Amino acid sequence: MIRPRSNWYFLRWVLFAGAGGACGVFIYLMWFGMNSDHDNVPALLTQLIPAGHCTCQSSTTFQCADCLSCLVLPSPSPPPPQPSALEPERPSTWSFLYERDDQDRGLSQSQCQASFPGLFQDVRRGVEYWKSREGGISIDDMNATPFEDGMARAIISNGELYVVATKAKGEDHRRKILATLGSIYRVLSASSTRRWSLPTIEFIFSIEDRVDDIHAFGHPVWVLSRKVSEESVFLMPDFGYWAWAKSNIGPYGQVVERITNAESRVKFTDKEPKLVWRGKLSFAPKLRRALLDVARGKPWSDVKELDWTKKANFLTMEDHCQYMFIGHVEGRAYSASLKYRQACRSVVVAHKLQYIQHHHYLLVSSGPNQNYVEVERDFSDLPKQIDDLLKNVEKAERIAENSVKTFRERYLTQAAEACYWRALWDGWAEVSSNVTRNVKRPAVERGLRYESFVLLENHDMLKFSFGSESRGKY
Repeated sequence: MIRPRSNWYFLRWVLFAGAGGACGVFIYLMWFGMNSDHDNVPALLTQLIPAGHCTCQSSTTFQCADCLSCLVLPSPSPPPPQPSALEPERPSTWSFLYERDDQDRGLSQSQCQASFPGLFQDVRRGVEYWKSREGGISIDDMNATPFEDGMARAIISNGELYVVATKAKGEDHRRKILATLGSIYRVLSASSTRRWSLPTIEFIFSIEDRVDDIHAFGHPVWVLSRKVSEESVFLMPDFGYWAWAKSNIGPYGQVVERITNAESRVKFTDKEPKLVWRGKLSFAPKLRRALLDVARGKPWSDVKELDWTKKANFLTMEDHCQYMFIGHVEGRAYSASLKYRQACRSVVVAHKLQYIQHHHYLLVSSGPNQNYVEVERDFSDLPKQIDDLLKNVEKAERIAENSVKTFRERYLTQAAEACYWRALWDGWAEVSSNVTRNVKRPAVERGLRYESFVLLENHDMLKFSFGSESRGKY
């Protein structure tokens, strides 16, 4: 016979065991919801998944419509034939022409300013931040910057690129660092006056997605994206402009060429009147599954998870352009796919963004220059937005056309990328003159020329330090 006291101990044990089991099930469900790349997570569980890196209550507002309004003003008459190199430049008679200037990486500073108003907004912001700190960027600031995986330190001197150090966790890091260095070298090579016209600078950059991946908050680093609060960093174009390692993507210019050729045969009104999106759900499960749940079963939806085992779900970049509407969702940080989506003559539909890339200041969500559609981060207003656009196809076509004129044919061109790099170098030089002024040794004694660096064995690039010098002697 079980005594009452024994009954109480038994009941308490059952309660503890039940609670422990429930906690275990809950933890497993959370893990499953956050790591599954399949469309097999109930909507209720999606609501319970913690936001993690995706803090859904905060976002960034881009206000640069005034930068675009000047581009729609009547352009000057077509310029006369180009003068000889000996004749002085007359910027007042010059204007950017797509198909003539879009691949010109050698535009002058005045031509860059005339062609791409608003593109250099983040450079000026970074300059003002460091100007507000007495003395600007010092060599101590540089040496105090954590040098983590995915980072490189380099010098530009007399128009040449020198690699001081690199730190790569593996092949992915190595390729992205190499692509970034390649982009810098390509722009340097496009300037015939680089030996005397470009500043001498020393800098550190990261190819990681997030500033906190490299513990760079408060440090002077060039990065791919940032949040509003991360003011000490400078934005740079991502490595995809050089090339994406996957052979089916390739250099950004090649992607644009394929898309332009494909779209030349298709009118906007002949495109599939649906919203298309493909993506890996585990990169930002709460955010991306919210899109899946809201779009599920809608007649305008072609929103699916990207599962490499399901070939039917895979779409090429050109395939996306067959749709009127293309969804864009951030991942664990920014999503590098935005520039590819902006290459299409389609309406990009994006939630309120947290992360800023160098060209995001040109995003306009309303008004005559609207070039994308912005929805809430939980996609609650997505059905209404799509329904309204389907009822007003002329408006949708105008937004798509604005996107092409703004991004594909201007701010994401090779000329714009080159102009941004040079503006970044000039802005950096403006606030980091103390770094190069206090270094006595020439660049050739402190770094390896880029041309020699690319000939190193792959494994030698992973943890490279010129002359095996300690960081304190940089």
